[in-house]
Amino acid sequence: MRAFGRWLLWLMLAGLALQLAFLGRIAFMAWADPHSTSFQRSEAYRVARESLQGDNTWSWKQQWVPMDQISVHLQRAVIASEDAGFTEHGGVDWEAIQTAWQKNERRIAQAEQRAARNPDRPVRGPKIVGGSTITQQLAKNLLLSGERQLLRKGQELVLALMLETLLSKQRILEIYLNSVEWGEGIFGAEAAAQHYFRKPASRLTPYEAARLAVMLPSPRFFETRQGSAYLARRAGTIAARMNAVSLP
Repeated sequence: MRAFGRWLLWLMLAGLALQLAFLGRIAFMAWADPHSTSFQRSEAYRVARESLQGDNTWSWKQQWVPMDQISVHLQRAVIASEDAGFTEHGGVDWEAIQTAWQKNERRIAQAEQRAARNPDRPVRGPKIVGGSTITQQLAKNLLLSGERQLLRKGQELVLALMLETLLSKQRILEIYLNSVEWGEGIFGAEAAAQHYFRKPASRLTPYEAARLAVMLPSPRFFETRQGSAYLARRAGTIAARMNAVSLP
């Protein structure tokens, strides 16, 4: 029993040390731009490995730019598309999480019903949606793995609250826009603007900004489908919403 108590104590201390390490790294980002994120390092390893195996060509594009060199159109478009309540919530939108949970339960139930009606036919799994805010997405990309686990999701929520406590909304958005993936080996607003429109991020038009924002949930998918009717239609919807968005 004593041995179990000691192990439990060490486990708690290790967990506390990890949270303090995360806290220190986030506090450092208040004035220092992060060189890379956990997600970027994972992607760099994957791309480099595939390149060595001959399955891919090494390509990496990223250039950090300050917020005043990122078009306000893109700032508004990303908020409108990804997290309309960004300036109002404290890092976690509990209502959005609950709505996503309910929607996922309905989709899972519908998939199970289809499988029961057609037991001999393969049934495609339901599309799972999330209720993550921009802050949560940044927390995951900056410091965590991409695995879908309950423990990782809990850590993501804690990190989101840390980010909101230690950084301003504008700084959170600045780091997000400079580090988010916009295609295979394409990270950040400047690299995305140059890759897709051959211009700096500061000169993006409202519609160009909306197209980039719509790509964010599935950037590698839309990178090869720039002529997609859905992409054009959804970009038009986001462009119409952008003027109602408040910037931090």
